[in-house]
Order: sequence, then structure tokens, then C-alpha cells
Amino acid sequence: MADIQLSTVIRPHEDPALVVESVRGLFPDWEPESVPESSSFPQTRQDVLLEGRCETLDSLLESARNQRILDTALDAMSMRLEDDSTIFSVSRQGAIAGKLSFVLEERTLGGEITVRIEMQGLADWLERLTWHSGRDSIPRVIGDGLGMSEQGDPVEWFDKRGNPTMGDD
Repeated sequence: MADIQLSTVIRPHEDPALVVESVRGLFPDWEPESVPESSSFPQTRQDVLLEGRCETLDSLLESARNQRILDTALDAMSMRLEDDSTIFSVSRQGAIAGKLSFVLEERTLGGEITVRIEMQGLADWLERLTWHSGRDSIPRVIGDGLGMSEQGDPVEWFDKRGNPTMGDD
């Protein structure tokens, strides 16, 4: 079973209840270890790190499936994969709107949710979780070079004339 840990930072101007609600948009079973109380102006609270565990990625994967971004999910979740652990971030702003948006740059507007996953055989598990029927035609595996670059740019599978470039080296 996967060990899934989530964290997010509440900034002084943010409502803690809304931050928790946004995280639960993609991770409904997430229980933060502690949540600061809401306060009024003038705000004296500093940044607060919320951390907690989650049992599954089911809602995140359902969102990826509905948005038809399972290959993007595989790429983003495995971009920093090392041995049997990975770390990736998703947008809190997207989560509160019911959308999955992976964060590839620092300090995204609206905050981010950092997801850490550890388990034996993690690469195979991620490939299984993000499988879809399109992979019968174009098989994908982690690190195959068919996904996105580390900057988030798409890798082209076809040249300007529509000829496949896959396998050309």
C-alpha cells in the first residue's frame, strides 16, 4: 500500500478553512494534523505548513481521467521519481474549482499541494493507475521520452508534415 503524504502552506491572507476545502477537492480523505483558526484583520499569523496523510489518489485520478490527461498525470507524477518515492505538486486553485492542474514551476498563483508517495514498485503502480486504452496504440512507460519535457513543454510525436517521429534518433 502506498504511503501518501500531502502538505500545503497557508499564507497569512488565506482562510484556513478554504485551504483545507481546496485540498479535499482532490483528496477528500485528507486529514491535516492541525489547522490554525481563522482570524480577522490585521493579520498577525505567519505562513503555516499543513501536513497530513491520504489513503488514495482516487479523486485525483478520476479528475485526470475526466479531463483526459492521464498521460500528463503519469509524466508529472514521475518527473521526480527516485527509487520507490516521488514528489509532485498540484494547484490548490485548480482543486477548489474541481480541476486537476499540475504545478511545474515554483510559487503558483493560489497555492499548491505537495504530494509525496512512497511504496515498493512505485513506477509500475503509477503506470497501472494512469493506464487508458490509448496506450494499446501508443504504449507509454515512465521515462520513455514521449511525454513532456522537464519544463512542461510537449514532446512532438509528429513532424510538420504529419510523419511520426517516434523512434527516430
